[in-house]
Amino acid sequence: MSAARKLEKKTTKVTFPTDRTIRTERVFDAPKSKVWRAFTDPKQLVKWWGRGQKCTAERHELERGGHWRFTVYEGKAKQGFEGRFREVTPEDRIVQTFEWDGMPGHVCIETMTFEDLGDGRTRLVNDSLFHTAEECAGMTQSGMEEGLNDSYEALDALLAAK
Repeated sequence: MSAARKLEKKTTKVTFPTDRTIRTERVFDAPKSKVWRAFTDPKQLVKWWGRGQKCTAERHELERGGHWRFTVYEGKAKQGFEGRFREVTPEDRIVQTFEWDGMPGHVCIETMTFEDLGDGRTRLVNDSLFHTAEECAGMTQSGMEEGLNDSYEALDALLAAK
């Protein structure tokens, strides 16, 4: 696999299977085990999560019922995100809650699946289920897609460097 292929700009496919669900799909040029580590090792997560901005992992208890919390710093501003792990199936699936400090009480459930494509690439599918259609629409209008693509570009760079 060439370095040029790894560094090409990609976008994340975003679809809406229901009025309460956002599905994102992205293919990474790295084996599933490497992508899994980037999602589960807090030392790697902070390098790409939050659009690649300065990020701290205040908690990351990767087990059923475990708590995760990240803070992203953009200049003097900071934003907190947190949730609880509902399921962790190593290298295959993570189910977790997701909540942004800016909208407390608006919790979605994210189900991430990691698929080995058999050629050194991995497909990540993330289904985010919201409590209401309005919350789903609010997330869609928040700049979520741009932020996700920025984060995944930072992840692409991390995966290419290792």
